[in-house]
Amino acid sequence: MALLLNRFPVFFRKVCELIRLTPRRNRVKEKWAATQPKHPPTRLALQHFDSSYGAQLGPLWPSVRVALLSERKYGALLNSFSHDLVLEDLQVQGCRDFISHQDRLVFGAEEGSCEVSMTSLEFLSQQQYPPQLSPHLKCFVFPRGDVTRFKPARPDRYGLLGYYLMDAASILPCLALDVQKGHTVLDLCAAPGGKTLALLQTQLIRYLCINDSSMSRTSRLRKVLHSYVPKQFLTDENLRITSFDGTMWGEMERETFDRVLVDVPCTTDRHSLTEDDNNIFSKSRTGERRRLPQLQLELLLAGIAAARPGGEIVYSTCTLSQNQNLSVVEQAVHFAQEKHGIQLQVSGTRGDGHLLQVDPDFNKHHILSLFLSFLPSGRQFEASRAEV
Repeated sequence: MALLLNRFPVFFRKVCELIRLTPRRNRVKEKWAATQPKHPPTRLALQHFDSSYGAQLGPLWPSVRVALLSERKYGALLNSFSHDLVLEDLQVQGCRDFISHQDRLVFGAEEGSCEVSMTSLEFLSQQQYPPQLSPHLKCFVFPRGDVTRFKPARPDRYGLLGYYLMDAASILPCLALDVQKGHTVLDLCAAPGGKTLALLQTQLIRYLCINDSSMSRTSRLRKVLHSYVPKQFLTDENLRITSFDGTMWGEMERETFDRVLVDVPCTTDRHSLTEDDNNIFSKSRTGERRRLPQLQLELLLAGIAAARPGGEIVYSTCTLSQNQNLSVVEQAVHFAQEKHGIQLQVSGTRGDGHLLQVDPDFNKHHILSLFLSFLPSGRQFEASRAEV
């Protein structure tokens, strides 16, 4: 070693000088425990779901757990306003319209199996008031087991994109809303805009009011609409975009809309399990997560108040939590009667949702509650049943 130092004194002297010139903050060894959380939000979410959903779903939970942890499978909401030959391209790739395509789902369990065989269209058609689906509304997915990603949509000669990528289950609340020609519609929690865009694709709505409490999300929503919808459909006569507190909507416009979509903020189970950024299970957001059921209840009550007599309200989440689904609807039924004199009762139950109908002697409202999870295979899972 001494011989080496004698032969290369200049080299070692320059290395030492370089170390002294290096800023100290760049010479400190990174401490993993200080920079990485010991319990990341995704792990906390998984522990919470294992405890709550394991008890709620029983032998089905292992299959659902695998599905939630698997790669997300998107659907391509076809833009009926685009002039490109997008439909033919999707069909050539082997995609199919999941709204009308029948699928069979078999969940294995340790002590037997549970079969669910129905499409979104079948489920909705079993309701007491089955919806009339618009022929313009199409959502394409790759076949079962194929998690191929869609290519980015390209603009046509008018600058409109050919399709919008979204979780395919997000289209179901729009189908359940059963929009008819000439209806006025309120989307109470609209961002990021997939459901709003699906409603506009029906080309049936006379007037659409889009609201989200966040101005930044509302701004992004505007950009989405301008990328997919021609300007003549985005006039003040057809569309209104607002950034109000949705819980106060019933006090601003009561008994106004034919249809109200209340797609509430929730724990977004899949996002909570796969993304640490903006995760509701972050320790800094514990209070916000605990307040979610109360916020959801207030939003649903505001939606009920905003619907006109004879109108319909769809309440939807992207979580399997009973506290955010069943419990919220049950409380809304109770408070609607106590505070607003609206009598609601269960009139039909099938698959992923239930229909609540007002007593015939009172003003007539319906609430269809959808508690949905879309599995990577592109098939539906029965998340909740109502016993109100």
